[in-house]
Formats: sequence, C-alpha cells, structure tokens
Amino acid sequence: MKKKLIIFMPSIEGGGVEKNLFIVSNYFATKLKRLSIITVSNSYKKRFDKSIEFISPSSDYWDTFNRRVKYIVALFLLLKVILKERDILVFAFQANIYCIIICKIFSIKIITRSNSAPIGWSKNFIKRYIFKICLKLADEVMVNSFEFKSKLKKEFNISPKVIYNPLNFKEIKKLSKEKCPKIFKRKAQLKILNIGRFTEQKDQLTLLKAINIIKSKLNIELIIIGRGMLENKLKNFVIKNKLTKFVKFEKFTKNPYAKLKQTEVFVLSSRFEGLPNVLLEALVLKKFVISSSCQTGPKEILLNGKGGLLFKVGDYRGLANKILFYVSNKSECKYLLKKSYKSLNRFNSDTNLKKYFYLVKNFL
Repeated sequence: MKKKLIIFMPSIEGGGVEKNLFIVSNYFATKLKRLSIITVSNSYKKRFDKSIEFISPSSDYWDTFNRRVKYIVALFLLLKVILKERDILVFAFQANIYCIIICKIFSIKIITRSNSAPIGWSKNFIKRYIFKICLKLADEVMVNSFEFKSKLKKEFNISPKVIYNPLNFKEIKKLSKEKCPKIFKRKAQLKILNIGRFTEQKDQLTLLKAINIIKSKLNIELIIIGRGMLENKLKNFVIKNKLTKFVKFEKFTKNPYAKLKQTEVFVLSSRFEGLPNVLLEALVLKKFVISSSCQTGPKEILLNGKGGLLFKVGDYRGLANKILFYVSNKSECKYLLKKSYKSLNRFNSDTNLKKYFYLVKNFL
C-alpha cells in the first residue's frame, strides 16, 4: 500500500458523524503507516491516535466560523497537499462536491461517504443535479444504511457500498457506568430523553408539541440534551406553553451515556437522518425507542416497527399517542425492545471496521 490515505473532514462538531470518524480513523491508524486528517477543528486533536498526521490551521481562529468558511479553508488545505503530493487517496467522510471536483481535476482517487438522506439535501433542482453529477464522479460512494442505498439508486442511479456505523458495545456500556449527577429531578411516571443539535433537521419542536398534548394526562419529565441555533425558539415554546415543570434542557457532554442510562424512553423526532447513532446507543443500553419514520435509518434499526414505535415525520399527535401507548402497553413494548436489542449485532464495530478497511485498501 504505497498511497497515503487523507481523511477529509472540514468541521468536527461532536455529533454522530464525528463519533464514527474517531472510531474509523483510530482503527485505520492500526493498519496504515501513512494516514492524515484534514480538518479545521483543532480542538478535537486529542481524540485521534498520535500517529495520525493532523493537517489543520495553526490556530483555532477558523474554527469559530460557520461551516461554509470551514469548508473553504479545508479545501485550501487539501489543494496544498495535492500540489505537494499526488500519491494519495482521499476519503471524504462527509460528501462534498468541491472536494470531489478538486480530486478529479488532479486525477486523485476519492471515496466519498454520504451520511444524511437525499430528502435532507437542497430542494433546488439545479443544486441537486450538480450534486448527482459530482457524486457519480467519485471513485466510490458509501452510505450507512440499505434504505439510504435504495434512495440513491432510485433518485440518482447510484449504487453505493453499504457499511453500517461501527458500534462499540463495550465502550458504551462502560461509559454509561461513570458517575453522573441525576438529570431527572422529579418523580414522574415516565422519563424521556432526546439528544441532538437544536436544528430544523432534529425537529425537537414536534416532541415539545407532543408533550404539550399529554401533560394533563401523564406526569412526565423530558430532558433534551443539545445546543444549536433553535435553542431560544424551543425554550420560548416551553415557557409560552407552561411546560417548564415537564421539560428541562441540558448541554452536550463528552459522555452522554451516563445520562442516557437514566432514562426509560428515548425519542428521536428528526425530519431526516442517515443512520442515527443515538438510536443504536439507546438500544445498547436497553432503552425503549420511539422514533420518527424519517429517511433514513430509524425504520431499518427498529425493524420496521417490530423493534420499537414509529410515527410520521412532524406528526406530534401521532407521537403523543405512541408515548401514551407505551405507558399502557409496557409488556408488549418490552418484547419489541428485546427484538431490536438482539438485532444489534449487525452494527458491531469489528465487522464494520473491517469493511471500512477493505473499502480503502482496494484503492491504496
């Protein structure tokens, strides 16, 4: 394997994609002698194996900007690398058309990983068409669910490789046992947790609307862990609808598993996903899951509703009914949880990390 592997990940923000990045990169470090990461996010350097070359700006200044600026800076860094060295393979950990274009101009092999469903991409026809053309230029495209693959095949006539997110069961269980302050303060009938960025994609507003419906029927406590541009909007909704007794907000932490362990039910309200890590992590800790049936991932993880409860995207009344159904049918839901837990072996880290390595090995 003569070529150097360059992992291209302009912005690292601590979400599910980033968790996969850390696991995959550190696994590659045990197999490859020449491995580099291009990113603008210096603050996460300690999460990577020391043998990995970190190609980034010398200061954290650029990490304070929005994603678009970070992408421009990272593309400039990639261009600098290519002008110095052509014997490389680029692995774009998040699909980026400009990264693909630069690689193709200089005849550099590129693998691109797409991690959110096509429904979440631009609705602008021209932009989608450009993305389709550029995606086809990549030497290999990979996605993280079979539902995602079928969507790409149908809409873009692309047949990508499918590799599930590698899930470290032992690590999740170990971290869940670490000491952590109690996040649920009240003696509620039901404890619910949601973790995710406060964005339109994650759609916590639908969850809050559902809680608003059932607050008079059920003594419930909801904790939402996250941060993002919609934080004030969500908090204002809670205040306006007198939900402060039932809903609390927490900031992201390095170890969310100790908090995840404290809940009874995990709710995912997203409008679209790729393969949501947080659903898998909740199931590893044997937490019952109620999720939107968004593209893509939740239906595949929850066995099309045979391993958890699903509701239509944005249907807060449907979500409210699912929560009430869970409370009234816990024995039935326990059986569903058992089925989804047994199916988790599909996502084990050993199998899927080997698939990642064989994917890149073919081009090195």
